[in-house]
Amino acid sequence: MAFSLFDASVPVFTRGLGQLSHILDKGLAHAQASGIDPARLFDARLAPDMFTLAGQIQSASDAAKYGAARIAGATAPSFPDDEANYAALQARVAKTIDYLGSVDRAAIDGHEDREVVMKVRGNELRFTAQRYLLQFAVPNFFFHVTTAYDILRHSGVPLGKLDYLGRF
Repeated sequence: MAFSLFDASVPVFTRGLGQLSHILDKGLAHAQASGIDPARLFDARLAPDMFTLAGQIQSASDAAKYGAARIAGATAPSFPDDEANYAALQARVAKTIDYLGSVDRAAIDGHEDREVVMKVRGNELRFTAQRYLLQFAVPNFFFHVTTAYDILRHSGVPLGKLDYLGRF
């Protein structure tokens, strides 16, 4: 079987979100075991001009759902960025995984040349679905997943490479 655009998107986003959920669990467990207010981790950031942990989770969720929807020629569900605690972040990750599970392979595979148009800071960007996925959506998704990992690691959460990569 040939490698497909679906295979490079939905399962990749789904697995990454599963690992994101795992590192969030480890962050909460660390906070509880260490007597740290989980809000400190929730609001932590690496630099003043970067999103908080919550913002990174929201952005990873958005990158995954919009990434899959755009290459499928569909409309992604809208999730307000109103999560106020760890449970709400975990619920958002779960909703995103559920959405990805509903994306039809047939809507993606064979449509590598579908036009994807998005507006970013007042500019209109045009891609083919394949170029959008490989050059924008996947790198953007992993930027936010990695930054969430880095925020927790920098905050003292005992995370290692396998927490990010997962088991195979």
